[in-house]
Amino acid sequence: MRLRIQRTALPRNALILTDTPRPDCRDCDGIGGIEHDYGDYDTGEYAGTDWEPCTCWHESRRWLLLPLPRLPRWLRRRRRSADPWGPGYSDEPPF
Repeated sequence: MRLRIQRTALPRNALILTDTPRPDCRDCDGIGGIEHDYGDYDTGEYAGTDWEPCTCWHESRRWLLLPLPRLPRWLRRRRRSADPWGPGYSDEPPF
């Protein structure tokens, strides 16, 4: 197993230990899966891509290391405006 530490946000902020694909795998070249393009049977046009996971990697293999604390209520942003530097509207030119 090749383990890596990652941060996840779902279902809660936490540090997890995950498995990674084998970098020298001959089947998937270290990507973790094999893509297969397929076409429409009637027209022959491209219709999408299927992804088949490789045997060198188990994407569901993960372990919780440390749950991260939530931000205190007074540090959370109260307003969700598009511009973080202003109230979301302006009469002034940007210069």
